Amino acid sequence: MSGHSKWHNIQARKGKSDAQRGKIFTKIGREIAVCVKTGGSDPVSNPKLKDVIAKAKQNNMPNDTIERSIKKAAGELSGVNYESCTYEGYGTGGAAVIVECLTDNKNRTAGDVRHSFDKFGGSLGSTGCVSYLFQRKGIVEVEKTDKVDSDELMMTALDLGAVDIVEYDDSFEIICQANEHNKLSEDLTAAGYSVLNAETTMIPDSYVDLDEEKLTKFTRMIDALEDLDDVQEVYHNVNIPDQE
Repeated sequence: MSGHSKWHNIQARKGKSDAQRGKIFTKIGREIAVCVKTGGSDPVSNPKLKDVIAKAKQNNMPNDTIERSIKKAAGELSGVNYESCTYEGYGTGGAAVIVECLTDNKNRTAGDVRHSFDKFGGSLGSTGCVSYLFQRKGIVEVEKTDKVDSDELMMTALDLGAVDIVEYDDSFEIICQANEHNKLSEDLTAAGYSVLNAETTMIPDSYVDLDEEKLTKFTRMIDALEDLDDVQEVYHNVNIPDQE
């Protein structure tokens, strides 16, 4: 659930079943396929592919699986052509939702996404109806330990090009410009910090609170969307409590 990146990162690190891990690998495999098709199979000359490979490794995707995905996309193995599409809409309480997909059948994907919105009291909107409420940024998550001085980390991160830093109980989230997260991650690692995750995300300009009933319905809708095979990322502007 990427509307609140802290929640998304917790979900990415904790309690993955084999089925959940397999679904994540499938989604990353699709991202690799699209990157290779558009920019080539060499991560040195294809920075987007380099980003996705880094994401794959952060999610413990085996190297042979990564290599197979690259070869398949490069035409060395038979594969499927995927294209990207984005849907925007509203959840309960008027919450803003963006759904990014990679699919080989846009009609199927559109129907599945619409059904998930409708089933839980949401509605699809037109392109641009909520995206103006978000900004695409890079996020680097640094582990919080006794050895990490928050003021020193902030100064280091700002010197390296970060634009903001948010402190949580067990980590720091450092915000940077879009597509600069991997370089910032590498620089912070070189400076001695333990990087847990680095990614691009859509950050809302402000968050909304929902009452318990609406929040339950909203989170069920987000879960249903994220369970769709064609959905890569779901972003929203709802405050969702961290769950252990």
